[in-house]
Amino acid sequence: MPATAPVLLVACFTITTLGFVAPAPAQTSSSQGSGTPAQPPSQDVPDAPSAVQPPSATPDPAPVRPPEAQPEEKKAPVERNPWTNQPVEKTTTDQPARLDGGTSTPPPPMPPVKTVPPGTTGKQNGQNDLEPLIRVHANFVQVPVTVKDKSGRMVEGLLPSDFSVYENNVKQKLTFFTADPFALSVAIVLDLGMADAAVQQVNETFSALIGSFAPYDNVALYTFSSTVSQVSDFIQPTPKLTALFNQMKTVRGRNNGVPVMSGPLAPNGPVINNIPVGSPTEPVYTPPRESHVLNDAILQAALDLRKQDRTRRKIIFIVSDGRELGSKASYSDVLRLLLSNEIQVRAVAVSSGSLPVYDKLERLRLPKQGYGEILPKYTWATGGGAPYAKLTRRAIEETYADAMSEARNQYTLGYSPAKPTAPIRSAKREIEVRVDHPGLVIQAKDGYYPAPAVR
Repeated sequence: MPATAPVLLVACFTITTLGFVAPAPAQTSSSQGSGTPAQPPSQDVPDAPSAVQPPSATPDPAPVRPPEAQPEEKKAPVERNPWTNQPVEKTTTDQPARLDGGTSTPPPPMPPVKTVPPGTTGKQNGQNDLEPLIRVHANFVQVPVTVKDKSGRMVEGLLPSDFSVYENNVKQKLTFFTADPFALSVAIVLDLGMADAAVQQVNETFSALIGSFAPYDNVALYTFSSTVSQVSDFIQPTPKLTALFNQMKTVRGRNNGVPVMSGPLAPNGPVINNIPVGSPTEPVYTPPRESHVLNDAILQAALDLRKQDRTRRKIIFIVSDGRELGSKASYSDVLRLLLSNEIQVRAVAVSSGSLPVYDKLERLRLPKQGYGEILPKYTWATGGGAPYAKLTRRAIEETYADAMSEARNQYTLGYSPAKPTAPIRSAKREIEVRVDHPGLVIQAKDGYYPAPAVR
């Protein structure tokens, strides 16, 4: 037998003996006198009998709550019809399935739609077929007012009780009044269709024109003759605006005199017996058609100016001789746009437009010279007063400051017109402002066009 065999037999015997050794009695947590709790016995070896009865592993039953303390059983929410707020009775009829597994409730039936016979309109009784009824609304009407004495000086210190506003001959209740100055948004419109001498005279006054604005004003620049051009969008009076006006000083006006169509100064080459050399017949020259689109210039400025904030006073300031010839826009259409957007027109009449005699002649519609009464009509209708008629450079410079000061420091009245008892068609509403002091001159717009109601 090999030498290692007895060792193996001893090891097996030892393992067998250990399987019958009884474990030591379980120790309680209060014995051993140490502060550390005793380690729990191993679950693999059963405990020996002990005189101390261990605690029962079965937990005590939970105390029974009285009936009134028991929580109420949650009930499922009652499904209700969203239209009638009545409980929905679930039936076995086939209904379209929803994503959550339930069924959808059909909406109530749509009420019948009333229509009119084809080819007719839903007009009111007695309404003309050619006169459609347009309902309009005017929530608030703002009226800038300038009050002057007989010498032309502005009158200050008036109170709301001194003013009365009438709309269509009906007195209105003022709900707003202030004499505080307003920030201005000004569209300057320069007439380059005047005589060159007048244009150069205006060019020398640009520094005074820029000085008439406050730092918080917005200014845009337009020019017109036969067409309208926007030189600058609305910007504050900064060095950029000054540079633009300096560039305008090089612009020239129209030449004086009638166009030359024949003779040595005509736009052709050498002639023999009024026949150009190399041409068998005498050519016919037609002078270009002259136009002076004052209406179009005001229209373009008004379209851009109406986008400005309503808290600013909107002014179109025109420097022109006042002639109108060849515009696509009419006076009535342009005036409607001005009064609908609270835009005021002020003007300086220079050159021939400032001469009293020539101004009266132009009102007679001189052939090929256009109308001369358009500019005063714009200024009076919008509350800007009469155009300033100036001839000298110094007078024009003083006019700039006076015009901007009047526009900035006007009295501002406001009212909400009462709801009319009868439907009002889209038409101009006349405004009249009165002051309870004799001998004063009042400048205010003569009406407005209410905006159409949103349907």
